[in-house]
Amino acid sequence: MDIKRSGTQLSEKGPSEYFTGVVRIDAKFAGSAPARVAGATVTFEPGARTAWHTHPLGQTPIVTFGCGLVQREGGPIEEIRPGDIVWFAPGGKHWHGATPTSAMTHIAIAESLDGKAVEWMEKVSDEQYPR
Repeated sequence: MDIKRSGTQLSEKGPSEYFTGVVRIDAKFAGSAPARVAGATVTFEPGARTAWHTHPLGQTPIVTFGCGLVQREGGPIEEIRPGDIVWFAPGGKHWHGATPTSAMTHIAIAESLDGKAVEWMEKVSDEQYPR
């Protein structure tokens, strides 16, 4: 058993090459081999969002606070709220983040395949993001 006590891990700034706006990553976790699961609590300030990306085995964000947006390639932008659970299928290109006026926090869970959990792509442009 491994307990990660609240407040014992440093917050990290979401890297600017993968995120637009102010993003904070907290409470990172990962299973021990042979488990492949990992995740973190991610907070997006208003207007902040991920770049387009995929996950080889899919991703599950669970919204815990605020109001956010999600979009899979070719689909509509959808609003998400606390308690919503989103499933992005393996290899499905998508992005997620806050609305222009509200912060959003979610717990993001994904599994690794051959040591890789995410493939980052181009940023979501201001034209693609609703204002």
